[in-house]
Amino acid sequence: MEQTKTELSILIPVYNTVCVDFVRQLQQQAADILREYEIIVADDASTDQACIEQNRQIQEMSHCHYIIKEVNTGSAATRNFLARQSCYRWLLFLDCDMQITDRQFISRYLEPCSSPVVNGGLCIVLDDSLKHTCLRYRYEKAEEPNHTPERRQQQPYQSFRSTNFLIDREVMLRIPFDERFKHSGYEDVFFGKQLRLHDISISHIDNPVLMTDFEDNPAYVAKIERSLHTLHDFRYELQGYSRLLTLAEGIHLTAVRSCLVLFHRIFGPLMRRNLCGSHPLLTIFKLYRTGYYLSIKD
Repeated sequence: MEQTKTELSILIPVYNTVCVDFVRQLQQQAADILREYEIIVADDASTDQACIEQNRQIQEMSHCHYIIKEVNTGSAATRNFLARQSCYRWLLFLDCDMQITDRQFISRYLEPCSSPVVNGGLCIVLDDSLKHTCLRYRYEKAEEPNHTPERRQQQPYQSFRSTNFLIDREVMLRIPFDERFKHSGYEDVFFGKQLRLHDISISHIDNPVLMTDFEDNPAYVAKIERSLHTLHDFRYELQGYSRLLTLAEGIHLTAVRSCLVLFHRIFGPLMRRNLCGSHPLLTIFKLYRTGYYLSIKD
């Protein structure tokens, strides 16, 4: 049965990011079409005091709330916290470092839909100045064809991402994010699996947010390395939900795994130097990730 949405809680976890303009844009869209709405921004104990001070402006906006958490608990726990703080039936979760370019963004989420979870997707800004130098930009741009709603709907649970999604509050409170995931990385993949296990349907629609902010190469490589440790820690629970995991765990011959680990030990530092440099190569990135994962010890 299709459900009409007349009330909305927009929930934004934030860490060391100024999101005042982002919130203002969302507030203006919501005010035009909704009487019952709220925007709650939860700061996960940011270390950048300048960001905190600028974000305090959010508290002065109509229907908006800015909450500063005293202890950093990670994005999974912060999303659960935001859900508990919310008032309305429908929850729209958005990452704080995205942009909205469509004036119908919120309206599109309010259209009738039979699914209690709706994933809007992601698109990457076109920036010629980054296409040869920025590893994160190069990777995300190469993956962009997989972000279309048609591709995502082919594997709706494996394709779930927490960057931009709508969910029924009752479902979110009943099936929260797993707070064992302390760092960003794979907590949304595991959440997608939990939705499948509970037979909660997901609709993937064409309502993307725009990614315009990219870490420098050393920061992105370090972030990937942390996420690979998370993937390794939860490898048994994430089987079938990660292409890298399927590839790595599919190498059963001990001799082959040993050779790949040895290759990474010898050439890993050189590959990392390329990835952190000014002309990173995606082929090396894929090799480095696989070798790094296989080299992680229990």
